[in-house]
Amino acid sequence: MTKIMITGAHGQLGTELCNLLDEQGISYDAFGSKELDITNPQMVAERFNEVQSEIVFHCAAYTAVDKAEDEAKDLNWQVNEQGTKNVAQAAQKIGATLVYISTDYVFDGTNEGEYKTDAPTNPKNEYGKAKLAGEEAVKSIMDKYYIIRTSWVFGQYGGNFVYTMLRLAKTHDHLTVVDDQVGRPTWTRTLAEFMLYAVQHQIPYGTYQLSNDGSCNWYEFAKEILKDQDVTVSPVTSAEYPQKAYRPRHSIMSLAKVKETGFEVSTWEEALGKFMDKIE
Repeated sequence: MTKIMITGAHGQLGTELCNLLDEQGISYDAFGSKELDITNPQMVAERFNEVQSEIVFHCAAYTAVDKAEDEAKDLNWQVNEQGTKNVAQAAQKIGATLVYISTDYVFDGTNEGEYKTDAPTNPKNEYGKAKLAGEEAVKSIMDKYYIIRTSWVFGQYGGNFVYTMLRLAKTHDHLTVVDDQVGRPTWTRTLAEFMLYAVQHQIPYGTYQLSNDGSCNWYEFAKEILKDQDVTVSPVTSAEYPQKAYRPRHSIMSLAKVKETGFEVSTWEEALGKFMDKIE
């Protein structure tokens, strides 16, 4: 039996992955930030040495994008760059395969078409810069790795856009959502399934991009989330809804490389529908 380790096991993606492995009867060692502080290189090295995992799903990350611009700038870099470097060094030392989750924020969002995996990166916010530095650490340290970029993540086990919209719809009869940022929503279940698929099918190592299929802007996403709610949703521009961190305006990432592996990618509408059925 292949030995599996999960970092960030109590987060939105880590919890989803644990549940998926449980359903399939696959054993694993799961560590949250209290059991494994990835910013502590000694703790990471000791833990990896002790567990001797063959596969490491690195789900631990700092994801508060706006806070990463100022008050948590150092923490963002400590977790997303240095923490990833610590994990990669420890994984390489024991000969493990590392699966690292990255983001569409490594791109600047000025591309009109889809971003291919080898498209030039140009992150414009601190979170994107730190996650890209994490990618570069993985590439330079690891022999066996998968970097999986994702975007607009929603799931059952954490705060996300879907829950925010459903919560606001309970107290407002009218909501405004930006319509000039376009991307691909990603259900954590789809992402977890691809992470497992990659290692089980031993697809070629390298960088992949996984979201649900199709694309939309945030306004269209909100409309679909709230289609059965008694609330009206109106579009606004990003200029009318300023945020601390720069958001890419057009971050549709190509799914071609994932599809070439034989993994079936459902549309974001299908994924959202299944997710809504689960939480009702």
